[in-house]
Amino acid sequence: MTACPTGIAHTYMAAEKLAQTARSLGHEIKVETQGSIGAENVLSDNDVRDADGVIIAADKDVDRSRFVGKKVLVVGVAEGIRHPEQLIERVQSAPVYGGEPGDGAGGGAAAASGGGGTGGGKERSVAYKALMNGVSYMIPFVVVGGLLIAISLAVGGHPTPEGLKIAPGSFWEDVNNIGTIGFQLMVPILSGYIAYAIGDRPALVPGMIGGWIATHGELYGMKDASAGFIGGIVTGFLAGYLVVWIKKVRVPRFAQPIMPIIVIPIVATSALGLFFIYVLGKPISWVFTHLTGWLSGMTGTSAIVLGAILGLMIAFDMGGPVNKTAFLFGSGLIASGNQTVMGMCAAAIPVMPLGQGLATLIRRHLYSEQERETGMAALFMGLFGISEGAIPFAAARAAQVIPANMLGGAVAGAVAGMAGVADAVPHGGPIVAVLGAVDGVPMFFVAVVIGTVVTALTTVALVDVAERRKSGARAGAGGGAAGDAEVMAGADAVVAVGGASLVVAEAGVAEAVATEPVVAGPVVAESVVAGVSAGAGAEAAAGGASRTAVAVAPVPGAAAAPGQGSDGEAVDIDGVEIDGNDVSGDGQGADGDGDSDSDSDSDSDSDDGAPSVEVLSGYLIEQTVKTQLDADGKEAAIREMAELAAGTGKVADVDELVRVALAREAQGTTGLGEEIAIPHAKTDAVTAPVVGFARSADGIDWGSLDGTLAKLVFMISVPEAAAGDEHLRILALLSRKLMDADFRARLQGAEDKAALLRVLGEIR
Repeated sequence: MTACPTGIAHTYMAAEKLAQTARSLGHEIKVETQGSIGAENVLSDNDVRDADGVIIAADKDVDRSRFVGKKVLVVGVAEGIRHPEQLIERVQSAPVYGGEPGDGAGGGAAAASGGGGTGGGKERSVAYKALMNGVSYMIPFVVVGGLLIAISLAVGGHPTPEGLKIAPGSFWEDVNNIGTIGFQLMVPILSGYIAYAIGDRPALVPGMIGGWIATHGELYGMKDASAGFIGGIVTGFLAGYLVVWIKKVRVPRFAQPIMPIIVIPIVATSALGLFFIYVLGKPISWVFTHLTGWLSGMTGTSAIVLGAILGLMIAFDMGGPVNKTAFLFGSGLIASGNQTVMGMCAAAIPVMPLGQGLATLIRRHLYSEQERETGMAALFMGLFGISEGAIPFAAARAAQVIPANMLGGAVAGAVAGMAGVADAVPHGGPIVAVLGAVDGVPMFFVAVVIGTVVTALTTVALVDVAERRKSGARAGAGGGAAGDAEVMAGADAVVAVGGASLVVAEAGVAEAVATEPVVAGPVVAESVVAGVSAGAGAEAAAGGASRTAVAVAPVPGAAAAPGQGSDGEAVDIDGVEIDGNDVSGDGQGADGDGDSDSDSDSDSDSDDGAPSVEVLSGYLIEQTVKTQLDADGKEAAIREMAELAAGTGKVADVDELVRVALAREAQGTTGLGEEIAIPHAKTDAVTAPVVGFARSADGIDWGSLDGTLAKLVFMISVPEAAAGDEHLRILALLSRKLMDADFRARLQGAEDKAALLRVLGEIR
């Protein structure tokens, strides 16, 4: 089940991610969405009965009473978008929800804090979920009321010195009155559903009545003022927690059935209503009146500053708590007659997705094909005021995207504030202007366009700088020459083997330039493919023998397996020796004394080098194993692993492989916990499946949900054509074996590459 406060974007994004992931993992899943148009794809009693577990990804309160006796995992809705794989795995071991049947479980403090897994601290607090629950129910009333009022004024109104007026007794006056009723119900609904989320059904009546009292100042001696939406928030929380407290009072058994329908509502409503009338009403009304008066009087510099602050908040987390705080502030003031604050928010809301989408069009080469497609979707979402369209970009490049978003949002909000743009509905984007809800349409579009352009240009500038720094860092890792073969980390490398020149390109892709056939026993090898890692180049530059991984491919139809010669004999691919011939490139044998050490037999070679085992159908070989990563960050580690894979000759574009892997990370971390990370990429930047493995002594922050640093890193790279069953088969093999704690311990304790390969050979 997925749900978010507004029920527009997060609800359906989380549902789609969970459904796609479950299908790819071979699970059956049904996702109920509780969006802005109500519950869809509702879970039936049979669905719940047959389910192995229930995932609730929601930032508002939902009814859990249906799930008594089932394994329930409760997390924020963002977790459903970012980490669907982990949720599906974790729900299988989630605790059984033990709520009492018939208790409603519409929320309540008890329901929120007990029963069901809490997703490792990812679930929102009771107060936040209660507030967002109230907002989610309030928004339709504000939208309907605001649009009806805006339409009635635009069509049926006529200009007067006091503004647009509607002729008394006309059809449009009736439409306007209906819209006014929507506004009048806004605060009572907000208050009632805040209370409902905390105290369940018995709190609904006192919450709504308390909200009504808050908006009618004449009840507490304020004829021309009221406590507004701030008073509604206060009454909602007071009603909810008052009901929770009353529920704890022990009563005789005969009185228990009437407690939730008679006693609790009457006592709570009376106590709250009287307390607000005699104690809270006037102080809160005074604060709210002065706040709205101060905001209404804002012009010039003050309005610009407020617009910039609201724009920063809107852009900071795109649908998160900070964004929702600014949104609530703007929408709550609409009913009080101040629509300029919402106008500032409305101009900032679409800037992030529009700006990121525009950035993918301005500098296409900075983005992968997948990112460019996401950019088009973001443009579409921006037109409809859905700021969450920029989330994938912020997740992939947070250091560049979030500052750019905030700058653009601040500019849009400031321009709208300076121009006095007003918005009659709690929404943003060009769609609200098209529907006639915006006052000051030309300046509204000016604010949106300026903010969008600022966001796009800032983004491409920051991304370009980041890419240049990465390129400079890679270029600066070069080394010197060693013997006749020039071996450089990150530059061209040439290694001589018999009569063939093996060229390792700058990107790490090995090409074979066969100047003469290479003879290996009685078989003539027509091509040789070699890979030299950056680490090997650095070692050679320092004067040591470069331990070059070499695979000999004989004539078609007689291909040798990794780690074997053409005649089936084991080849010391770690010890840089093939049939006793020196291939180190420095004129020395494997023992470093200048001899070929041809006396060594194949058994000793096999013992000293990599064992002749097939790991993951041969996708993981000696060339793609590294005992120690140099990187100390996730992005750098992925690049190092990609360059390691490039040594096999199966990577056509290292940069593209890195981009796709990072884009996958943006969808949800591949840090599985237990010090394991399995980044993976499906891209035609690789020509065949390849799996790499490396260890990190200190560990790398991979965003794992259990908080552990990744010390065992596997990277799976498959072409699009093999992205289905083969990709999942590799993941399944790895995941099952990595659940073995003893296997992980032996991987950690392996002393060298040969020992690592022997342990890895257990993966079948």
